[in-house]
Amino acid sequence: MPNQNNQILKNTNAQILDEFNASIMFDKELYAQDIRGSIAHSQMLCKQGILTKEEQEAIENGLLQVKDEIESGKFEFSLAFEDIHMAVESRLTEIVGEPGKRLHTARSRNDQVATDFRLYVQDKNESIKEQLKELISVFIDVANKHTTTLIPGMTHLQHAQPLNFGYHMLAYANMFKRDYERFESSYERNNYSPLGSAALAGTPHNIDRFLTSQTLGFISPTANAMDSVSDRDFALEILFNISTSMMHVSRIAEELILWSSYEFQFVRMSDEYATTSSIMPQKKNPDVPELLRGKTGRVYGNLISLFTVMKGLPLAYNKDTQEDKEGVFDSVKTIEISLKILTEVIKTMIVNVDKMEAACKIGHLSATDLADFLVQKQNMPFRTAYYITKDVVSKANSLNKDISELSLDEIRSANDELKDISEDIVMYLDLRNSMNARNSFGGTSTIQTVEQIKVFEQWLKKA
Repeated sequence: MPNQNNQILKNTNAQILDEFNASIMFDKELYAQDIRGSIAHSQMLCKQGILTKEEQEAIENGLLQVKDEIESGKFEFSLAFEDIHMAVESRLTEIVGEPGKRLHTARSRNDQVATDFRLYVQDKNESIKEQLKELISVFIDVANKHTTTLIPGMTHLQHAQPLNFGYHMLAYANMFKRDYERFESSYERNNYSPLGSAALAGTPHNIDRFLTSQTLGFISPTANAMDSVSDRDFALEILFNISTSMMHVSRIAEELILWSSYEFQFVRMSDEYATTSSIMPQKKNPDVPELLRGKTGRVYGNLISLFTVMKGLPLAYNKDTQEDKEGVFDSVKTIEISLKILTEVIKTMIVNVDKMEAACKIGHLSATDLADFLVQKQNMPFRTAYYITKDVVSKANSLNKDISELSLDEIRSANDELKDISEDIVMYLDLRNSMNARNSFGGTSTIQTVEQIKVFEQWLKKA
C-alpha cells in the first residue's frame, strides 16, 4: 500500500510540475509567428543545401496544414508538448515524417521563441498604430465641428480661461499622436531578427541569417547571439507604450465621466456606453469610461511585472523569461479593445454646446484679459494690473455677475486707476473675443485651432 501511495504522489507531483513548467496554454497565441518563422528557416536551410528541395516543400506544406488545423479548431493543445514550438514540430513530424525532424537544425528554442515573440510584438506595434490613427481621426472630426464652441479651460479643475472645444479635442489628438510615434519608433528600433542565434553563441552550420531576416520582414539579423536570446527590451517597450497610451485613455475617460455628470452636462454619451443603476432607474452610469480608466492600472501592473522578471538576470537565456508573454498578451488585448471602444464613444457622443458656453460665464474666465489690456494699453506693470483686476472681480461678485457681463461704468467704478479706461475694455472681456485673442502659435483661437486641424489632416494622409 505505501508503494502505491508513493506512486500516486509521484504521478501527482509530475502533473503539477508539467503544469508549472509548460507554457503551451498561453504561448499558443504565437502559433502564426512560430509557423512563419519555421517556414523562413526551412527555406534558408534549403538554399544553404542543409535541406533538399523535396524536404523543404514537405516541411512548408506540413506547417501550413498545422496552421489550418489550429485555425479551424482541430488541433489539440496538450501539456505533453510544453510549448507551442514543440507542439507544432511534433504535429509536423506526424504529418511529414523524417523531414520534420530536420527542421530544428541550426536553431534552438531560445532563438525560436525570441523570434516568434518579437514578430508578435512587431505585428502589434503596427496594428495598434492603426487603431491610434483612427482614434486621432475621430478627435479631428469632432474638433472640426467645434472650432467656435466655447468651453471653460481649467487648471486644478477650476475655471481658468475660455477655450474652444475643438482646441480641447486637439490636446488629446496630440497625446495620441505621440503614442503613435512611440509605437512607430519601437518598431524601427526592434526590427532585427534573432533567428539563427541558436542557444546563445550562434551555430556551426552554414546558415544565412540575412536571408531569414529579409524573408520575415526584418531589417537585418541581430548583432550578438548572446544578447539576442536574452533580450526582452522589445516586450518592455510595447508594455511601456501601451501603459502610456492607456494613461491618455484614462485622462479622456475621466473628462467624459465629469462632462456627462449633472454638474457639467457638457456631453451625453450614447446609451450603448452607459448603463442604468440596479436600484435607481433614473441614473445613467458612465460604466464604459470608468472601465477604460480602471484598466490602466492593469497594464501598469504588466509593465512592472516584466521589469521585475528581467531585473538581475544573468546572460544568456533563463527560464524566468517564460513569464514575459502573458502580461504582453493581456496588455495588447486590453489596449485593442479600449481603443476600439473609446473611438466609438467619441464618435457618438453628443456635445451640449449651450451648457458649455453657459459654464464659461462662471469663474470670470476673461479676467486675465483685463490684466493683459492694462499691460498692453496702459503700460502698467503686470503685478499692478493683477491686483487691479482682483478689484474688478470683487466688483463683479458683489453684483452677482461674471466679469464679461460688466458694463463700462461698473468696470471704472471698481478701482480709481480705471476711471478713465477706454471703452475697448468691454470688448476685450467678451468671452469669445478672449478665446480668439489667444492667437499665438499653439493657442486656442479659432484661427490657430483651424491651422492645427490642417496640420493633423496632412499628417493623417501621410501616416
